[in-house]
Amino acid sequence: MQRDFDEKVTPAQMSTGAARVSPGRGPSRRSDVAPFIAMDVLAEAARLEAQGRDIVHLEVGQPGFPAPLAAREAAIEAARQGRVGYTEALGLPRLRARIARHYADWYGLDVPAERIAVTTGSSAGFVLTFLAALDGGARVALPQPGYPAYRGILHGLGIEPVAMVTSEEQRWTPTPEDLQAAFRTGRLDGFLVASPNNPTGTVVEPGTLRDLVAMCRDENALFVSDEIYHGLTFDRPAQTALSFSDEVVVVNSFSKYFCMTGWRIGWLVLPEWLVRPVERLAQSLFISPPALSQHAALAVMDCGSELEANKAVYGRNREILTKRLPQMGLPRFAPMDGAFYAYVDISAHSHDSFDFTQRMLREIGVAATPGLDFDPDLGGRFMRLSIAGSSADVEEAMDRVSRWLER
Repeated sequence: MQRDFDEKVTPAQMSTGAARVSPGRGPSRRSDVAPFIAMDVLAEAARLEAQGRDIVHLEVGQPGFPAPLAAREAAIEAARQGRVGYTEALGLPRLRARIARHYADWYGLDVPAERIAVTTGSSAGFVLTFLAALDGGARVALPQPGYPAYRGILHGLGIEPVAMVTSEEQRWTPTPEDLQAAFRTGRLDGFLVASPNNPTGTVVEPGTLRDLVAMCRDENALFVSDEIYHGLTFDRPAQTALSFSDEVVVVNSFSKYFCMTGWRIGWLVLPEWLVRPVERLAQSLFISPPALSQHAALAVMDCGSELEANKAVYGRNREILTKRLPQMGLPRFAPMDGAFYAYVDISAHSHDSFDFTQRMLREIGVAATPGLDFDPDLGGRFMRLSIAGSSADVEEAMDRVSRWLER
C-alpha cells in the first residue's frame, strides 16, 4: 500500500506496489487474490512512523512480547554450534516428540510423534494440507468472518472457498445446521474451522465441534481445525478436534501463544494416511523447516510461566476494551472468548470500515484492520482491534478513539 492515505482507495486496490509485466504476459489467474489488508495497514502505519508520526498499533495479530529468553538463547546456542543445516522434512525428531507430549499435557491425548509434521509457520501447514489432501477444483467451506489468508491460499491452489456466513445471534460460530446447509448447496470436499476464531475471538462449544467433525466424517469431507490460538482462552480451554477423531487435520503454530511470529514455525497433526504425502510435498516445496526456529521452539515449550504472564496482559487488555468500548458508543462486539482481538460493530458511525480505519490512522494515529479483510460481504460494519500489545498502548488507543468519535 505504497500510496498516501489521503488518496481514497478501495480494498481491491490496496497492494504493495504496481504490478510489472512483460509485453504480452501477465500474472497467473491463481495469483489474483485479494490483498491481506492487515498487512497493508501495517505497511502504511510504518510509513507514517518513518515520517515521525506516533502510531498505536492495533492492526496485526502479533504478540507484543518477544519469544521467551530461553527460546532465543537456544537459537543462539544452535547457531554458535553451527547447527543450522537442513533437518528432516517433517522436522527434528526431538521437536516432534515434544509436540506429541504437549497433547498429553494439555488435552490428555496420546498423539504419536509420527503423525506430527513441523512446518514453516501455520501458513505452510495449510498449503501442505490442501495440496496433499485435495485436488484442484475442490470446494472447501469456511465460516465468515474468518482469517482472510484462508481464501487467498485456497484460491492460489485452485480450490474454491465456499463462504459459510455466521452471525451475532449464533455467537459468530458455525453450527451443524450451517454445515448441513452448505453440503446441500453442492459438493463439499472439506471444511475449515478456527476456534478461537480470528477476528471474532469466539470458541466453538465442544459438543458443536464434535458434531461438525462427525458430519464431515459422514460426508467424506476433510475436516481441518485451525488451533493456533489454543492456550489463549480466558474462561475455559478450547477443545481440540483430535478429541473426536484421528482423521482430522490440526494446524497449529508457535506464533501466537508462544510469541514466535517472525520465527515462522508451526506444526500439523495428520491422519496416518496423509503423513507421507505431506512429507513428499514438504521435501520439494520447503526442504525443511528453519533449523534455528526448531531449536527455539523446542525450548519455548517449557516456558509456561513466562507465556502465562503474557496471556495475563491480554486478559487485562480484554477487560479494558470490555469496559471502554460501550462508553465510547461502540457497545456491540463479538464475545472475546479467546485469541487477542475485538471485532467491533462500528455501524453507528460508518458502514465503510475501510474508510473509517483509514481516517482513524491518518487523523489520530491508531492503526486497526477493517472488517472487510475478514468478511467481504458484511465487513463494512466492523473493525478488528488487536489487543496483543501493552495495556498502556491499549489505553492510549482508547483515549484517542474516544476523543475522535466525540468530535
